Amino acid sequence: MTKKPLLILTGPTAVGKTALSIALAKAVGGEIISADSMQVYKGMDIGSAKIRPEEMQGVPHYLINELEPDEEFHVVIFQKLARKYMDDIYARGKIPILVGGTGFYIQAVVYDIDFTENDGDDTYRRKLEQLAREKGAQYLHDMLAAVDAPSARQIHANNVKRVVRALEYYHQSGATISEHNARERQRESPYQFAYFVLNEDRAALYQKIDRRVDQMLEQGLLEEVRALKARGFTRDMVSMQGLGYKEMLDYLDGACTYEEAVYRLKRDTRHFAKRQITWFKREKEVIWLSKEQFSGPEEMLDAMKKIITEQKGISLCQNLN
Repeated sequence: MTKKPLLILTGPTAVGKTALSIALAKAVGGEIISADSMQVYKGMDIGSAKIRPEEMQGVPHYLINELEPDEEFHVVIFQKLARKYMDDIYARGKIPILVGGTGFYIQAVVYDIDFTENDGDDTYRRKLEQLAREKGAQYLHDMLAAVDAPSARQIHANNVKRVVRALEYYHQSGATISEHNARERQRESPYQFAYFVLNEDRAALYQKIDRRVDQMLEQGLLEEVRALKARGFTRDMVSMQGLGYKEMLDYLDGACTYEEAVYRLKRDTRHFAKRQITWFKREKEVIWLSKEQFSGPEEMLDAMKKIITEQKGISLCQNLN
């Protein structure tokens, strides 16, 4: 049975995925599924660096502006919705392109990871969430480190949702989620895929991140967070724990000065980019695209098309309707 084609374009935050993804989609007859844990939320535009309608250039996008900030969204929901949209895209003779920086989401689709073992009774999960509220995120992270050190090293203490999931998996199965994920990574993908990771010089990337934060503030990030807060969205929601939102909330709540909030946002975004790069280095069968190796976007796009067709054997002809 012939595997269906799938393209992936990822990389650290602020590296320039959006513009390249549009050029790639237009070149190969593709449609874009956002692999981003924040752009799915309505009203969270500036802090998530969400693509604007005029930037899409007519290329269909999915999993953008689909949920309210208080609605649940995690990797299992992402995987289910992404599969649905992929089926729709294939039915139109197009190629789906996963674009975004959430590596776990991408992995879940590319390798068709099975999450069914973790379904069922949520009593223990609720207990862990209550512990996090009462004793803090670090307390939960220490619990994880005691039973699954590899996962604790990979999951940031502030990512309470993933810490809870890892502890819940251990509680339910008696095995660690790091062992489970290692097994899942060995699965053969059901897709004929090309997995591109866009990257650039670390110093240049960090400068871009600082500039992007300044631009977000100029565009009204603080006002966006203030409006979300006025609508009743609170810091215990996963959406409001995103970069840019939690820092501005701290300022609005009087927990820090504006200058401190901006400093922390820039610092934590740089750290986030570093963790993203570390994640993609662990993934197999990825193709690194270093911006310094190309004279410009056109040369990079030509190289990508050559890899897709010649190296990966993905035919584009039938998709250029």
